Amino acid sequence: MIQDNSGRTISRRGALRMAGAVAVAGAGAAALGSATASTAVAAEAFVHPGMLHTQVDLDRMAAKVKAGADRWKQGYAKLAANSHSQSGWKANPQATVYRGGGTPENYGTLYNDIHAAYQNALRWHVTGDTANANTARDILNAWSAKMTKLEGTADKFIAAGVYGYEFANAAELMRGYTGFDLARFQKMMLNVFYPMNHDFLVNHNGAFVTNYWGSWDLLTVASVLAIGILCDDKAKVDEAVTYFKSGAGNGSIKNAINVIHPGGLGQVVEVGRDQGHALLSVGLMASICEMAWNQGIDLYGYDDNRFLKGAEYTAKWNLGQDVPYTAYTWKKGAPGVWSGQETLTAASENSRGQARPIWESIYNHYVNRRGLDAPFVTAIAAKVRPEGGGGDYGSGGGFDHLGFGTLAFTRDAGDTTRATKAPSATTATGATSSAAPSGASAASSGAAESSASAAGSASAAGSASASASSSAAGGGVQAQGGSGDLATTGAGDIAAIAGTGVLAVVGGIIALRRRQAGSRQ
Repeated sequence: MIQDNSGRTISRRGALRMAGAVAVAGAGAAALGSATASTAVAAEAFVHPGMLHTQVDLDRMAAKVKAGADRWKQGYAKLAANSHSQSGWKANPQATVYRGGGTPENYGTLYNDIHAAYQNALRWHVTGDTANANTARDILNAWSAKMTKLEGTADKFIAAGVYGYEFANAAELMRGYTGFDLARFQKMMLNVFYPMNHDFLVNHNGAFVTNYWGSWDLLTVASVLAIGILCDDKAKVDEAVTYFKSGAGNGSIKNAINVIHPGGLGQVVEVGRDQGHALLSVGLMASICEMAWNQGIDLYGYDDNRFLKGAEYTAKWNLGQDVPYTAYTWKKGAPGVWSGQETLTAASENSRGQARPIWESIYNHYVNRRGLDAPFVTAIAAKVRPEGGGGDYGSGGGFDHLGFGTLAFTRDAGDTTRATKAPSATTATGATSSAAPSGASAASSGAAESSASAAGSASAAGSASASASSSAAGGGVQAQGGSGDLATTGAGDIAAIAGTGVLAVVGGIIALRRRQAGSRQ
């Protein structure tokens, strides 16, 4: 807590809001709204916009692009060239979205519309062009007026997570815009997405808590956190933050980054699996950390910067350098149904060096915002720069992340506009109405094409052993092993568990198959 000149106590979050308003005024950008005493002392207030981007971030983008600053100019050009960012994009909402084998899969319609909404919203904040704003608004309104269900195999939990956090971020950028039905959109997120997110974190689809790889947990945590912020719901923010720190599943940070090696390298477990999923996990952790940071919660620095150590480790391996690897045994199955395990013994060559738009936010937080050393993250960010987004990576991971980090996250060295100190380690509290978006500031297919291999195999560099026991025919529990496609591909491969009669669907995020660019969505 700090005090203002009148001696009143102000929360750090309140101070962040005031600092944002002052920075906007200083830049001559669109107003956030008056920094009144009631706002300044609102200890219970959420920051809006306050997910991946704050108002200060949006105004920085607008001012830098208008000034023709090099990196921001390149980042905006990448955004403007994407077909999803063009005004006039027409939504194709569905009442029920299906993801997973055996259903009429139509989730490609959803993720393409989400990225069109986000990209148009971001362009509006940078240029003030209301044609982009109207497009984003109309996409969001169309979906909230129609969508009522997410169904499919276990892959439906992937859809609820990835599309949940991305959808909420798009809506947050349109908060307060004329004609955007925020209340109806919030209702959709609370009724369709959140119940599936919560159920997965609690029940893990009826499987052992270790059955699903960390990326499943992380995409779910990202969605719960984003929905909590969108809906000013402290309990949901607390749920996400608590799970990230200490959840029982593989996605809590001490399980996802399970070994700290000498030299400050944190072993990301999924590096032993394949690089598509390892990079997905790093990108999701980055999004979770940035959303939390913007609400005054420091997950970047949690446990002695554990996430930085994991990012450095993953970056080093994907830059072509060697990393240590402690063998990891992954236990899978479902209570009373079947069980098995596999052991990963080395970092995987599978999809090594894959490009994903995930590094700019990590680099700019640790190096430019906090002044820390991150040599491998720095090198890989330079290699991927300028980052694109959904639609720019073919069958790569563009649709798993909102992307465009060179535009969105680049900041000058020492630029701590959001705060001169790290936010507190406590969780967010309370709720408040949003600040108006600036709007007039001065200014397809695929995720993680990973190599295919036999179901249940370890990575190319690892070894695997498996056992199974069962008395009942399998249903929805999947053996979550091997490499595979991520956000934009579905379930497909199925494998019989030897000698049991149990059918384990190996689908969605770990389906063991390679897709060609332009194949089924």
